[in-house]
This record gives sequence, C-alpha cells and structure tokens, in this order.
Amino acid sequence: MADKTIKVTLVKSVIGTKQDHRATVRGLGLRKLNSSAVLEDTPAVRGMIRKISYLLKCEG
Repeated sequence: MADKTIKVTLVKSVIGTKQDHRATVRGLGLRKLNSSAVLEDTPAVRGMIRKISYLLKCEG
C-alpha cells in the first residue's frame, strides 16, 4: 500500500472556509490555488481529502 499515491490539486480558494479546513489544506502540502501534491494513499490522507473534497481535484 505504501507504493500507491494520490495527486491532489487545490482548485478552489480557501477564502471564506472554516479554519480547520484551511489547516487541512496546509497539512496536505497545498499552498496556492492550482498547487499540487503527490501523497501516499493512506487512510489518514484519504480522510483529509474527504473532509475538503469540495476544494480539491484528485487523480489516482
């Protein structure tokens, strides 16, 4: 499972979102709009993605 990855891209601004959602975006390693990160496919990362799915685009 450690060799699987997910690419996430921030496609919506964090302005006007909850503070903990902003912290989750930062925790995934995303900074600016359209920034991307390649992350390990773990249950913790999937939970973070699910929490802020309305801000992200995911590619398996």
